[in-house]
Amino acid sequence: MAARSDDAVVLEVGGHEVRVSHPGRVVFPEAGLTKLDLVEYYLAVADGALRGAGGRPMVLKRFVKGIGAEPFFQKRVPENHPDFIDTATLQYARGTSAEEAVVRDAAGLAWVVNLGCLDLNPHPVRAEDLDHPDELRVDLDPMPGVDWSQIVDVAMIARDVLEDHGLIGWPKTSGSRGMHLLVRIEPRWDYAEVRLAAESLAREVERRAPGLASARWWKEERGESVFVDFNQNAKDRTVASAYSVRPLPDARVSTPLDWDEVRSRRPEEFTVATVLERFRERGDPHAGIDDAVGSLERLLGLAEELGPAEKAPRGAARGDGSGRRVSTMPLIEVARTETKPEALDALERWKAANPDTVPHLTPADVLVDGMRGSSSLWYRVRVNLQHVPEAERPEQGALLADYDPWAGRTSGVPGEGGRGGTVSPRTDGD
Repeated sequence: MAARSDDAVVLEVGGHEVRVSHPGRVVFPEAGLTKLDLVEYYLAVADGALRGAGGRPMVLKRFVKGIGAEPFFQKRVPENHPDFIDTATLQYARGTSAEEAVVRDAAGLAWVVNLGCLDLNPHPVRAEDLDHPDELRVDLDPMPGVDWSQIVDVAMIARDVLEDHGLIGWPKTSGSRGMHLLVRIEPRWDYAEVRLAAESLAREVERRAPGLASARWWKEERGESVFVDFNQNAKDRTVASAYSVRPLPDARVSTPLDWDEVRSRRPEEFTVATVLERFRERGDPHAGIDDAVGSLERLLGLAEELGPAEKAPRGAARGDGSGRRVSTMPLIEVARTETKPEALDALERWKAANPDTVPHLTPADVLVDGMRGSSSLWYRVRVNLQHVPEAERPEQGALLADYDPWAGRTSGVPGEGGRGGTVSPRTDGD
């Protein structure tokens, strides 16, 4: 039963009352979905959504101004959270900590959606053991110009590498352009070891599929490949979990798949409306994931066989003592902006000012990166001139926009603001 008022509805969910404010507010105009529609969606797929996010501390990614505006990232759970929301205190490498929300039931899902969360962003650890991940995440992140068939080819190779090392990958669409493979592991290894195992997996996939896949950390060096993003296993990283609704106009969903449908299905097929029907008809393809727990020993053995990964060149040659990395590619920076539309506008203005350069560029040469600031994203625009004849390359000029994401900050400690957050770059799409 739901008790209604002019601006709120109170839902009875599993013995808990959940208040949904402004239930009729339209969140996805193109799909015609309201805030209450999204709450009801998560309640309908709760079994699958909790399999991916339940019992894990999560970052609250809140779209309080709608999908047309940037979200803000809130680490700290609101002080007035209900009793059915658990918490866990995570310690971060910078010496800070945050008490984060832990959702354990359908009522918790409804509560986070009411806060403005569309997708769920849990850490790869359980609240009972915050130091040892029980999930390795393989994030297949396509560079511009890469089509779905190439992503599928890389996914199949990654599955083979996992199986060759005694592990099972469970595929799902990211809900954007890429694909995720989720791997349940024994919670015996710390974050650094899990990241090392993921990096070794990425390097082996690149070795088996040169040109198709890349484990190169620096974006400008990947070409038109699928980046196997091993750094999503670092301690401060989260990814959108299964059944998460993504902030795209069609209300696309990060959807678990069976391996036999990976090649034939497309991400755009999976929206709130179609996933509701799919879940009713067939349930969750990942229902067995928690029974498929594996060991990292063989992947860590692979790490020893491969030896240390190639290190990026550092800034000693710059002579400025900064220690910053020096790119091996001829990059120029175009703009830094607060929003993505502003970034794309700056890029178009740069193209208009450099018409002779544009025909030489490939899609992968244009780098529009979302960078995670203290509590929200900002955007950096760069252009790789590697395919432009050296004599014709434009010089680095003044930035067309120079947004400072740290202007006005009063705290020198990341994540100490009222909204929480982090200062770590998120330079790749998902």
